[in-house]
Amino acid sequence: MSKQELIVAVVAALALGLVACTDTGQSSSTESSSSESGASSASGNSSPTVESVGMPKLPQGDDPVELDPADFTTEIDNPYWPMTPGARWTFNEIDEEGNKLKVVVIVTRETKQLANGITARVVRDTVSENGELIEDTFDWYAQDSEGNVWYMGEDTAEFANGKIKNKKGSWEAGVDGALPGIALPADPQPGLAYRQEYYEGKAEDNGEVLSIEEMAEVPFGQFGDVLLTKDTITLEPDVLEYKLYAKDVGPVLVFGVSGGGGREELVEKDTAPRNAGTTPLGTR
Repeated sequence: MSKQELIVAVVAALALGLVACTDTGQSSSTESSSSESGASSASGNSSPTVESVGMPKLPQGDDPVELDPADFTTEIDNPYWPMTPGARWTFNEIDEEGNKLKVVVIVTRETKQLANGITARVVRDTVSENGELIEDTFDWYAQDSEGNVWYMGEDTAEFANGKIKNKKGSWEAGVDGALPGIALPADPQPGLAYRQEYYEGKAEDNGEVLSIEEMAEVPFGQFGDVLLTKDTITLEPDVLEYKLYAKDVGPVLVFGVSGGGGREELVEKDTAPRNAGTTPLGTR
């Protein structure tokens, strides 16, 4: 058994009784599903390693990068997460303490000029519990000419009793040594690893592609040929999370398997009102 096969087997055991994936088709539904949500393990085919011929080279750790603003666009059409302005994803989340949360992600029609000269798409991400806002974030994304989606930073705040508690984790590429990372690669291949963000001592997240042959079922629908990634945090080595992305939909399922973390399932994808997500942090 190869390293990648072993990794995927572990994923299958952890993801609440996942089954082998042999179906390469995809179907979705806007109707809620009463069946148990989950993701299957990949097929038993041997997977390439990072050293494989043709594996794209993406930034790792604190690798410096020289990016040409002319090489980037705010029109993000990566099939695993197409960020069409106005697109809205709504997730139900059960956190590590069993609390029920609502997560809403909106691709706004706004852009932001970053310190590194790149113009990024602004994406609003809010988390609420029983209608009360507990986290609010503006994320900044841009896509290069090869189709890689880059994460350029975030303005984020945690709230308590309607007031900002802290803004830990905020960073911007090109400011105070912060470096952009990859949110989603253009050509995901099992074994492909990359940094997602780097702000020394404050934001050091990493991603790795485990499979592109998964299945996932969530209230929004059932999907095949799903991308499965493994996310880790250098500053929190005990934390491990898995994310699944369906083609032409985006993220559909997220679950933590170590160091806390909960389970987040897509329940709806629709189009938000034109100005949704554009109000200041802490307001909706």
